Formats: sequence, C-alpha cells, structure tokens
Amino acid sequence: MIVEHQGEAIGFVDEVAATFGRPVEQITTHGSVIFLAGDRAFKLKRAVLFPYLDFSTPEKRLASCESELALNRRTAPEHYLAVRRLTRDKAGRLGLDGEGDLVDAVVEMRRFPADALFDAMALRGELTPDLMDRLARSIAAFHERAEPDLTRGGAENIAGVIAINDAGLRESGLVDASEADRFTQAFRDALDRQRELLDARAREGRIRRCHGDLILRNIFLHEGEPTLFDCIDFNTDLATIDVLYDLAFLLMDLAHRELPDHANRVFNRYLDESREDDGAGLVSFFMAIRAAVRAHVGGAQAADLPPEKAEPVLAEARAYYAMAEDLLKPRPPVLVAIGGLSGTGKSTVAAHLAGHVGPAPGARILNSDRLRKAAFGVAPSENLPSGAYTPEVSQHVYGQIRDEARAMLRAGVSVIADAVFDKPEERIAIEATAAQAGVGFLGIWLDAPYAVLSARVEARTESRQRGPAGGAGEENPSDADLAVLRAQAARDPGEITWTRIDADQDAATIRAAVQPSIDKMAMPANRRA
Repeated sequence: MIVEHQGEAIGFVDEVAATFGRPVEQITTHGSVIFLAGDRAFKLKRAVLFPYLDFSTPEKRLASCESELALNRRTAPEHYLAVRRLTRDKAGRLGLDGEGDLVDAVVEMRRFPADALFDAMALRGELTPDLMDRLARSIAAFHERAEPDLTRGGAENIAGVIAINDAGLRESGLVDASEADRFTQAFRDALDRQRELLDARAREGRIRRCHGDLILRNIFLHEGEPTLFDCIDFNTDLATIDVLYDLAFLLMDLAHRELPDHANRVFNRYLDESREDDGAGLVSFFMAIRAAVRAHVGGAQAADLPPEKAEPVLAEARAYYAMAEDLLKPRPPVLVAIGGLSGTGKSTVAAHLAGHVGPAPGARILNSDRLRKAAFGVAPSENLPSGAYTPEVSQHVYGQIRDEARAMLRAGVSVIADAVFDKPEERIAIEATAAQAGVGFLGIWLDAPYAVLSARVEARTESRQRGPAGGAGEENPSDADLAVLRAQAARDPGEITWTRIDADQDAATIRAAVQPSIDKMAMPANRRA
C-alpha cells in the first residue's frame, strides 16, 4: 500500500534529471519511480509498504538506496554512481546532499540504451551462443565471489518459497482449490526427494547473497560483455539463496521464451566454470519453482486489470503454470554418446540436441576436449601441446567421461558424451555405463566422406589460428588438425553397432532424425509403446 504522498520529491527529482537533458522519461514500477534523461537515470523508491518490502519512511528508503548501490556495484560498478540525499534547508527549499532534514533519497546511475537489454535482444534474435558463454562465465564468477550464509537451511529455504507460491496461487484465482492442492503437493514431494541434497549444499556454503531476480530484463550488454544489474536489494531472504536457484531463474526465462538451446548452453558452460555439478539434479526443480512464482504473480496482476488487458497476462500466467507442471514430471535420464572422426560435427550436433533431451534445461554435455583442457588448466580456445594427447591421457579422459556420466545419471540428469569413440573398448565401456546406471542408451556414429572431413578440419584450424576474430570462439574446442584426422582415418574402428548418421547435413536435420528415439527412452516406463 502507498503510505505517503511523494509529489514534491518526484517533482524535484524530475527537475534534477532535466539538467541532464530533456525530455525526461518516467517509468513507474510497484516499488520505484525511475527518471531517464540524457546519460543519467535517477531511481526514487516509492513510499509503499508490502509484506516483502518496506519503504514506508525516508530513512528506510535511504537505507534501501544505499543497499542497492553497494549490491549492484558487485556486477555493474561503472553504472551505479551514487546515492543522493534529498534534503530540506531551513528556508524550506529542497536540495541534493544538503545539511537539512532528510526528505527522500535517489540512486544515481549511468544510463544505458534500452536496446542493450537482453530481453529486447532476445526478441530481435540477437542472443548468440558466444554471448551465452560469456553470460555463464560472468554469473559463475559472480556466484564464486558472493558471500556465503551458513545460517540458513537448504530445504527449509525452499519449503518457505513453496508455501509462498501456494498462498499466492490460491489468492490469484488462477486455478481452483483442488488443483492448487495437487500442484503444491507435487512440489512438496519433489522437495522431500531433494531434502538431503539441499541441506548438504547449505552446509557447504552454496547459499549465498545472490542476485535474486536474474532474468533477461535485468541483464544488459556493456562493451561486449553481459552485465547484471537491478538485483533484489530490499529483501535479504529473497536473494540469499542457493546459487543454482539464482541461475534457475535465467534458465527458466530462456526456456519460457522458447530458447532451449540457449538455456542448455548457459547450464553447461556454468557447470564447466563452477563447482556445482553435484547440484545439477536440482536445476529442473528450481526452474519449476521459478515458473510457479511467475504463474501466481501473473494471475494476481491479471485480476487487477480490465478484461481486454487481463487476457494476455492471464495467458502467460497459464503458460508458466503449465511449464512448472511439465518440469515437475518425473522422467528417467538417458545417456547419448556421439562418436565419429574429427570434422564430423559431434560437438555441433551435441549442442543442438542437448536442450531437447529430457526436461529443461536438458542434458549435461561431457566433451572430451573440454575435459582434457580443464585438466591441463587451459581455456577451451587454447591449444594443448602434443604431450596432452598421449594414450594414457586419453584413457584418463574417457574414464572421466564415464565417471561424471554416472554421477549425473544418478542425480537424474541426462548426459551426452561427446568424443571420437573410435576404439571398440571405449564404445563398449560407455554403453556399460548406461547399463550400470539402469538408463536408456543411444549411440550415434557420425559418418562423412574424408574430403568433407578434411575440408572442415582445415577450415577450423585456420579459424583457430586467426584467434577470436576468426569466429571460432568456444563452439568447438578441438585441437585436431589434418595430421590427427589422417591418423584417425587410418585406424580400424572395428564394427560400428551404433546408429550411423550421415554427417554431411545440418545439425538440425540430424537432431530430427534421432529425437524420436531419445524421446521414447526418456518417457516413463508405463507410457512407452
């Protein structure tokens, strides 16, 4: 509710903003009024009081402004400039940072173009794989720096969110009482299955002071780098959360916008950068909770709108609700292995396929080149010396693929193993990994004429030699050159019993060819034909 009138403060901030350029654009949200002018933005907290937000006095608004500045400087230091106090002198005149009584406060920020926001870029189809890689690295680094909180219980934290979602859903009128009962019970059942892991992660310091509202509209592009801003500053509980629950909001947002490949890429690159593999089995559950939040918030918003404006908001709320239901459905994990000589496009096919294996965000990709380079402490885009490709090292890498695949499958996460697999014993071993885990297995062998492979490998090698400007980036971390390809082609791979696919076609066509087999394996046993 609104607790006091701020017309005088709003008028004064509007005048201040005008000195940076006319016209001044005002944006009003549930908790703030933002003034945009020239290269500046001024954010005034509204005098409101909600169960989760208290801006009821000038002192509390000043404290929130100071918290917003400090917390957002963690990720956007160049854009969060200062907290400015609105004061009244003895003559009754308002001023900035004067000696008089405190009237209000604003956060002064450096403005950025609206078209640099990631939600706007998503609508224009401008979110590239390279940007997703950079974003994942940025979030992983932010979470690594964030302050842990060892006072909170992991399961208890999530139980509180589920209770809030249940109350909000019932108040929104989005579904009837019996449907709300069923929906909430599904979340409580999922929580019971994950309770031990959630509490273990809390004890290990995985609950940290995170962003809290990590969605595309709170990320912008600055000098080529994804930049997080506008974190939750007004409620410590809403932002002191498991780091994977923080990440899950972004993954849910990408999946909701029908960008499953982007969501999966962020998921995989984040796990590559962080030490969070043990929590990968929580991500779909966390995404479901985030979708449920958006469902009941949207339902409540629609209830306060006229019918013509309410319908699209209500439709989106229902879509979030359906997404949450889908994410909660138990699905058996599967193991897909993609093999073939260098140049067959294994990594490209894996990237196109992973977001469509099981529930969002899809499969964990275990790529032999990334694992090898991580073991030697080099970036995926850097070349390794020949000593990193001895038979002993390769044997270790294939063993690591199997070990990590077993761990992921036990956690309920599907896996794509991406390696050459040109030795019969390696193919037998990865199939045995699936059998030991009791999950479905699909082996895919990519074939292409030698001339096609050599042309691809040569082009990739030249691109890597040109560096980042060549466009190679992290799409394919392979160091294989023509000499490596010739050696592979000279070896007898033995009998290939895996599904053989013509690799001289685009990745989308290959995915379409194998998707039905994967979908059938990932169905609950009682639904398989």
